Amino acid sequence: MHNILFSGIELSCTKKNPDLPPAIKMAEMSFQFFADAGGKLSFFYPQYGIRVKFWFYFKYLCSKHTTPMRFIVTSSTLLKNLQQIGGIISANNVLSVLEDFLFDLSGNTLTLTATDLETMMRVHMQVNESEGEGRICIPSKIILEYLKNLPEQPITFIINPTDLSIDMSSNSGRYRIVGEKSDDFPKEPAPGDTSSFNMSSIALIESINKTLFAVSTDTLRPAMTGVFFEMTPNSISFVSTDAHRLVQFRRDDVNCPEQGGFVVPRKPLQQLKGTLPADESVLQLSYNSSHLFVTGEHVSLSCRLIDARFPDYRAVIPADNPYRLTVNRAEFASALRRVNIFANKTTNQVLLDIVGNSINISAQDIDFSYEGKESLSCQYSGEDMKIAFNAKLMVEIVNNLDGEEVVLELSTPSRAGIFRSVDRSENEDLMMLLMPLMVGI
Repeated sequence: MHNILFSGIELSCTKKNPDLPPAIKMAEMSFQFFADAGGKLSFFYPQYGIRVKFWFYFKYLCSKHTTPMRFIVTSSTLLKNLQQIGGIISANNVLSVLEDFLFDLSGNTLTLTATDLETMMRVHMQVNESEGEGRICIPSKIILEYLKNLPEQPITFIINPTDLSIDMSSNSGRYRIVGEKSDDFPKEPAPGDTSSFNMSSIALIESINKTLFAVSTDTLRPAMTGVFFEMTPNSISFVSTDAHRLVQFRRDDVNCPEQGGFVVPRKPLQQLKGTLPADESVLQLSYNSSHLFVTGEHVSLSCRLIDARFPDYRAVIPADNPYRLTVNRAEFASALRRVNIFANKTTNQVLLDIVGNSINISAQDIDFSYEGKESLSCQYSGEDMKIAFNAKLMVEIVNNLDGEEVVLELSTPSRAGIFRSVDRSENEDLMMLLMPLMVGI
């Protein structure tokens, strides 16, 4: 006896050979043709004495994952991992599946994935216990809201692959939602024809932090909306600019496979700096003409590169700035913030009047008759000078420098000033450039 049980209908035939007769195989093919639909079927096979007549409505043909997937995970651990990749998901999506997290269970390892079609990020975590394996897309908004409002405790997930129902059980309640098919989730681009190099996780985080704040938001100049990775065989430089300021951070402890460069968008870099562990664990960075792939022990990311040529930034760096001003970094930043309160809110212009070993910082807003002045002691070698800068941009630069003191290298009031830390780390060189504001002085 060979039986086929399908959506509550049993088809039987008396036959010792387990293979179905050709006519019955045709009937089975008819089932597949009517998948995701409904209707009425009637078959009669005199040679076998079989009649099949039924009305049906079914959504899925028999799947290889018919066993429910079950796992138990701590609520806070799951929430932490989902939040790490949740920033990838955009607010307005054309495809509903882009608002989902992809859950992929294999053994006791749960892989969580999010994408916006340009960037895909996944994290790997361990569950407390599991039964079965499989993949399903779970709506991000409802699962995050649920976990945020749940005290730390174990949660049991039971996922039915047939109807995509998801049962979540905690100590205090039971909830049910419906997911989407994992086959609808976008596939990660294949890392074909790539070049690779390694660097530590903490080094990449520091490189992103030093440069990301100066990235432009002007979409009309797409090359400047990301960080330029410039590679040489013995070093790598991270460069960003918004046309008013420029940051170059070079590391001499990274060996790159070839000389070249690519521009990485802001969004994936923001995700990496908030997700990567701040330790010496090794990351592999692979790239080709269109994508960057970052692979760590528990985190991986792929993103589309910006298809635009980064401007020749070296052309705006002064070849010689002979005058050097050294000042306490914290005192200088505090004074700039206070004086900027009285500056024009459109330009944020402050004037630095450098005389001997003192610097006078002043600002005014003529429209409201506001005015502010402060003086600081400094160490200065050069001719007395008056030069104006955007205080808001200058504060950001000073805050992103390390050490107790900063050096401002100058030449003339119409040429860019270069900011550096007095204390420099080994194998690192950080240069920040700020264009001056033109004033009648």
